[in-house]
Amino acid sequence: MSKTDPDPGTDGVIRAAGLRATAPRRAVFDALQGMPHSRADEIFSRVQSDTDGTSLQSVYNVLGDFVDAGLVRRIEPAGSPGLFEVRIDDNHHHLVCTSCGRVEDVACSVGAAPCLHPVETHGYQIHTAEVTYWGLCSSCAADANPSASQRTL
Repeated sequence: MSKTDPDPGTDGVIRAAGLRATAPRRAVFDALQGMPHSRADEIFSRVQSDTDGTSLQSVYNVLGDFVDAGLVRRIEPAGSPGLFEVRIDDNHHHLVCTSCGRVEDVACSVGAAPCLHPVETHGYQIHTAEVTYWGLCSSCAADANPSASQRTL
């Protein structure tokens, strides 16, 4: 299979969401499979050479269609551009490095979705909870305090 051939299941996933499986949609969806937590410009850089006529705006349009159709989740860590991921079918949360911006998935802190039950709902029907943990990734922590990574406990 060449770089421009879509994953055989991609068309079916896109169509099942009620969308046409166009070349830009296939390319964006396939790129997201290998690039979780990506910005639109990163996805555009990955697909532009393989998909003739694709512009950054068309990538934004495809991502918007995917979010609206429930194929993709958009997360917006404070101070960062929107990031997109295809992992949508669970209640996972995110770790964000305050230095380099690296993002990692983390399962719900106690296995179930207790954070979906706030003390007060104010009449809302809650369907999603989004938790973001902020800190330093191991690489940035080691760079910030090189001697700490050399200590033994």
